Amino acid sequence: MNIFAGSVEIQMLCLSAVLGLLQLVIATALSVKDQGMPYSLGPRDVPGPAVAVLTGRFKRAFQNFRETFVYFAVAVLVVVALNKTSATTALGAEIFFWARLVYVPIYAAGVAFVRTVVWTASVIGIVMVLLGALA
Repeated sequence: MNIFAGSVEIQMLCLSAVLGLLQLVIATALSVKDQGMPYSLGPRDVPGPAVAVLTGRFKRAFQNFRETFVYFAVAVLVVVALNKTSATTALGAEIFFWARLVYVPIYAAGVAFVRTVVWTASVIGIVMVLLGALA
């Protein structure tokens, strides 16, 4: 099955899932590098060693992705299930994906104001998809 044969909304959902997995791998690899394999393989009953600033940023960017992805996924699945996809819902899905993609390096670089603008764009994308479901 080719995901690129489906709706734009489903394509962006699949690409966003891949983006989330990449963020997970990056944040995990950096955490293991900073905290060591013994801690990473252990039960983590106590707080681990501190992580580098960059690692912390990647971890927080991934956490932020997790907080918004669920709403995006639900919005896309609802709009597709209700057969209410439109140019607006497609654009909203694209805005979400591209904003989340841009968010990662901006957060990692520590660019504060722009990071918030990009995050806001991603939320606007979710709202655009949700409004399509309500139309």
